[in-house]
Amino acid sequence: MKKSMMLSIILFFMFHGIGLADAPKGVGGFVLGKHIKEYKQMLKMETATSIRNQQYIHELETKEIAGFKTGYISFGNCSELGRIVRIKLKYLNSTKKFYNSLLKRFKKKFGEPSEWRGDPFHVVIAWKWSFIDKDNNRISLILQHNTKDQEEKMGNSVKLNMTNLIEEERLCYEKKSDESGTSLKSKTHETKNKLPINWDLFIPR
Repeated sequence: MKKSMMLSIILFFMFHGIGLADAPKGVGGFVLGKHIKEYKQMLKMETATSIRNQQYIHELETKEIAGFKTGYISFGNCSELGRIVRIKLKYLNSTKKFYNSLLKRFKKKFGEPSEWRGDPFHVVIAWKWSFIDKDNNRISLILQHNTKDQEEKMGNSVKLNMTNLIEEERLCYEKKSDESGTSLKSKTHETKNKLPINWDLFIPR
């Protein structure tokens, strides 16, 4: 009975593309779940700003990191102020050849990705891995290559998210907003969305 249950759990994780092995938590010298104060020497502390539509998260630019062109570290500002929830780094080498080498090494270490996150035309090439660590943290890893796109600059990037911590920050923010009454604005917006749609306003002429 126990063996069949364990097999079912393993098959569930395999089917949903969730890693059973050790989940990645750090890249470029930064680690998810750690406090930003541990990385003061690596961050431009004066660049802290809130993320649009994610007011419960703030973002900092990194200082120069060997092998990387730019970097952004996101941290919570509600449930646990300063806790790192997302790491985004852009590699110095922007070539497709370098991306392919990275992808090969990612697959060797983490197995096949669980989800395609790029576009149908491969202007954006992105693969996602999903993991659950021994502490039941949900972690996503995305490796991305942009060719030529107006919104995304050309190059290679890696992004690590601890999704349960991001969710925890969001719930904390919403709870405090409800208690203070600041969520009325969003509720009003929801009400407006239920009004009849003026299609003439949306269609180009």
